[in-house]
Amino acid sequence: MRDDGSSSERSGTGGIDLHLDRRAGVGSGELAASLRTAIRENRLTAGSRVPSTRLLATDLGVSRGTVTRAYELLVAEGLLVTRQGAATTVAAVDSPVPERRRESATRRATELRWDLRPGKPDLSGFPRADWLAAQRRALRAVPAEELDYGHPAGHPALRGALAEYLARVRGVRTSPERIVVFGGYGEALGMLCEVLARRGVSAVDFEDPSLPELRRIAGESGPRVRGVPLDGSGIEPAGAHSPVVVVTPAHQYPLGITMSAERRIELGRLARAEDRLIVEDDYDGEFRFDREPVAALQRIAPRQVVYAGTASKTLAPGLRLAWLALPERLVEPVREHKANGDRTPPVTEQLTLAEMLRSGSYDQHVRRCRAGYERRRQRVVAALTESKVRHELYPAGIAAGLHLTLRLAPEGPSERRVLRRLRRHSVAVKGLSEHWMDDRLRQEGLVIGYAAPPGHAFGQALRALLRALTED
Repeated sequence: MRDDGSSSERSGTGGIDLHLDRRAGVGSGELAASLRTAIRENRLTAGSRVPSTRLLATDLGVSRGTVTRAYELLVAEGLLVTRQGAATTVAAVDSPVPERRRESATRRATELRWDLRPGKPDLSGFPRADWLAAQRRALRAVPAEELDYGHPAGHPALRGALAEYLARVRGVRTSPERIVVFGGYGEALGMLCEVLARRGVSAVDFEDPSLPELRRIAGESGPRVRGVPLDGSGIEPAGAHSPVVVVTPAHQYPLGITMSAERRIELGRLARAEDRLIVEDDYDGEFRFDREPVAALQRIAPRQVVYAGTASKTLAPGLRLAWLALPERLVEPVREHKANGDRTPPVTEQLTLAEMLRSGSYDQHVRRCRAGYERRRQRVVAALTESKVRHELYPAGIAAGLHLTLRLAPEGPSERRVLRRLRRHSVAVKGLSEHWMDDRLRQEGLVIGYAAPPGHAFGQALRALLRALTED
């Protein structure tokens, strides 16, 4: 505390005062701004370690997700650095520099006119009428006492509706008692890794390549992070040596590979034989175009698989709704850990989603989205095929999901050069090379999302993409 009696807190960052007024509430934006100022004023020096998200959340009395989102902003801005198996540190920055000259990568991307980054749905297609109708029905029926803080595992109505939906649509074998609701998949993964670390898990395997942000969340939660290479059938089960492995079997991110039936069976067999845990990230499993949806891996080994799902791709990331279907032995440890300070999403949001699931309006919305995204995918593939772009389209990456992956021709321009060219044309995509852990495996390319632009703007976004890729 400061001598003047205000609520600004020393956060555990080496005694540095972050000047946070806790009376006004601390959000991720406020925390990121305070850390940014401390870095620019050299109160947090280059190379110094920042606290783990868990420690800083405890010091400030906020949720771990708040700290995680603040760190993610600063990593995107280049002010913090994350490395596999190491603590997050302050990057080397020139100071002081006017704020307008240090715009974050996230802000630059969102200011580009055409947003073709992966992992984002068409937010203009959010089913507002269906959502409002479901919310009215849910609020008319809910007893007043259920609008309290609620159960830390999530509202029973949503857990029950999710158990029915996941069994019907994804083949998940679970029950309402084994489902826990979280404020986003990042929070779910981080909390699960914290629980596993307390139970003696020292390492977690990830597919290589995979999403760097998720690897960082797992690493900051305690376990060491390892990478396991992929081939055309998915992850090689014999290459996974840690007691926990995180996979995206339905539509591998970023390469788009669907794990073969043989690999799924072998991975499940090894998990049972060696008592390993599989975390199945089914981030866009509803969106399969070329054939029927692939059932969840969890169905093969329900006692060894944690199934993770989210409404971020089907509805909107801003709802912050995600869930884990847990093996029975992990239900109480996760519930108990979650009850210690972390909040579930608002009860009204949970009740609304539960009503949409039970009424069938959620299924109808997903079917509409699937048809629209398939048309977009066909247009992108056709345009790239007919263009003079020198690339190789990953065949496995076009049958499902909301993105496709281009591997750039070795004799062509570098990934960095292509990304600069895309920015000049005001097009935001993701580079492929940043997703690898092992430098020996790294490949250059682009990860292109085709869902985010509103329907009326998609054609213009596609033309801007092609102009940038075919520029001499």
